[in-house]
Amino acid sequence: MDFSSSMAIKPSSSSCSSLFAISRAQNSSPKPLLFNFHGIPRNHQSSFFKSLKCIQSPPPGSLPSNPSSLSCSAVTLSPTQTSYLPPRKLSTLVAEFQSLLEPLDRVKRLLHYASLLPPLPASSRTDSNRVMGCTARVWLDAQMDSEGNIRFWADSDSEITKGFCACLVSVLDGAGPEEVLQLKTEDLAALNVGLPGGERSRVNTWHNVLVSMQKRTRALVAQKEGKTPFEPFPSLVITTEGIQPKGTYAEAQARYLSPDKLKVKELVHVLKEKQIGVVAHFYMDPEVQGILTEAQKEWPHIHISDSLVMADSAVKMVKSGCKFITVLGVDFMSENVRAILDKAGFGEVGVYRMSNERIGCSLADAAATPDYMDYLESASNSLPSLHVVYINTSLETKAYSHELVPTITCTSSNVVPTILQAFAQVPDLNIWYGPDSYMGANIKELFQQMTLMSDEEIAEIHPKHNRDSIKSLLPRLHYYENGTCIVHHLFGHEVVERINEMYCDAFLTAHFEVPGEMFSLAMEAKRRGMGVVGSTQNILDFIKQRVQEALDRNVDDHLQFVLGTESGMVTSIVAAVRSLLDSSNSTSSTKINVEIVFPVSSDSMTKTSTRASPALKSVKAGDDIILPVVPGVASGEGCSIHGGCASCPYMKMNSLGSLLNVCHHLPDERNNLKAYETERFKSQTPQGKSIADVGCQPILHMRHFQAKKELSEELVYQVLGSHGNGK
Repeated sequence: MDFSSSMAIKPSSSSCSSLFAISRAQNSSPKPLLFNFHGIPRNHQSSFFKSLKCIQSPPPGSLPSNPSSLSCSAVTLSPTQTSYLPPRKLSTLVAEFQSLLEPLDRVKRLLHYASLLPPLPASSRTDSNRVMGCTARVWLDAQMDSEGNIRFWADSDSEITKGFCACLVSVLDGAGPEEVLQLKTEDLAALNVGLPGGERSRVNTWHNVLVSMQKRTRALVAQKEGKTPFEPFPSLVITTEGIQPKGTYAEAQARYLSPDKLKVKELVHVLKEKQIGVVAHFYMDPEVQGILTEAQKEWPHIHISDSLVMADSAVKMVKSGCKFITVLGVDFMSENVRAILDKAGFGEVGVYRMSNERIGCSLADAAATPDYMDYLESASNSLPSLHVVYINTSLETKAYSHELVPTITCTSSNVVPTILQAFAQVPDLNIWYGPDSYMGANIKELFQQMTLMSDEEIAEIHPKHNRDSIKSLLPRLHYYENGTCIVHHLFGHEVVERINEMYCDAFLTAHFEVPGEMFSLAMEAKRRGMGVVGSTQNILDFIKQRVQEALDRNVDDHLQFVLGTESGMVTSIVAAVRSLLDSSNSTSSTKINVEIVFPVSSDSMTKTSTRASPALKSVKAGDDIILPVVPGVASGEGCSIHGGCASCPYMKMNSLGSLLNVCHHLPDERNNLKAYETERFKSQTPQGKSIADVGCQPILHMRHFQAKKELSEELVYQVLGSHGNGK
């Protein structure tokens, strides 16, 4: 599960308890509400304004069954006489609903406003006007009038949802662009319409329709100002009929989703013949993943996952009879596989990498520097201290770290529960997280947000914490500030700006390693049911869940997901989505389109350390090595719909040719694969212990935490002083 779902974060702006709480308002009678609907055809607007009447709200409990019998005052208004102030209109609307003491009366009022919302013409009930993320179907259209104000039209096939749309249209229709864009989802929290607190999807409707209104407003303003619209990101559209790529980068991805059958046959034959297991990371090249995904159907000992599960899968494969394990990933992954197999008693099984050169990782490199060791030296002088190190580090780093400061590894999905439990379990603890600077900053920001939550909400996240404890731990939470993933580094300001402009109404996914702006954007989307922040597996699970929900609704739909992580994940996503669509195709005629969007940055080159693999072509700029992160950039295509995406150059060193070469040479009787074999660490730690033995301890501490949900007694004993500073 992703860290945010496990924490069950309840945002103030979108939690059911805050938005739909049944509040006994103080007003004894409702205030009149001026409901200026402009849902009529555009060519009749002038006559409509001349005859617009004020709708007078009836007293509480007296809403007639026939809305047309409402008496209206004969007040004729024109656009120039009406002040379009959304905050004032929203305040009036809030007061009206709060003045109705009975929940049923508020629901009736909502349904009444739904009846006043004119239906959209069929020409506007199109897929392009659909609002994503709502249980019911919702359509929204917008236009800028001659005075530069924004006019909105909305409709839904649900009366309750139509009532929500009516309320939002009443507040924002005819407002200036800046007024539309200034309204926040938090401003809707006071609306009190009497629905049960568990109606999460209804909460999302308010927010998703508002976000869609703002997206259309930005587009209309840009059009009026003659600005060139942002070029869309490349994407893949998945349907039951096949895959439609948009952009040449997406076309390159799509080519490998239907792999070469001869290559699949060749790989399956050699794997079966020589009893070889394959563990691969989600970030593999699409050609490799396409072949592996197809080969899985005939050889079960192939596993594609995030780094945590790779070693566990290797152990299962060996127990099932595999004599060799091939690892498609970066070097720290093959090191972990080797060490875990040794711990499990399978030291005779060979573990092989996919390159005869070093396969690096910018995060692992950041933790293998003197600067990181200096960071841990500081930690060792601040007892009691615990080092929480990201799994994406070498075994050597884990061993050296553990001898300086008691260390536990973590993943992007369990880092937050690990830290909260450690603070709860060890009084006055200092935690030192590293090496991912973005993740560290995101964790700190997350805890800062928790200080604004109620004690009850925090207790649901962790039963031993409250607002005071979260505030007290913040000064004792430290993170390394000089380590980044060169892929997730690309999800910076420019990408966030384009997502806000073009994809703010889509489902947003983000790895926990992304920069703060992208993290905040995805967290905001999560608060309204439209996003996820977590590990690669969390992202995959989120997409599968939303697709299944769309299938369960049994209506035509288009789902758009922004992929906020390495683009290599698309192969696993496509396979999972196609499986869901195919399984429902035989029982339903529903048409579901699933679009996977690849965010890209025009900053097509990014800096990394001078420890970069020599196998990658690079250019020198001052003291920095600049790596061509994005495929195609070196040939001048640039980073756009015609160029590449967030793609790890290290992961792409794992080619299909290398895999076949290694497999064909096994068993390695002539020592041809010496440079490919993952060897055991023969060197020792500064305290004269085996690197493999000491480096495995932080991993085993994490295994204990995952199983028991608490730190092991051994680790707590080490933290409290018997282990730190080499004691």
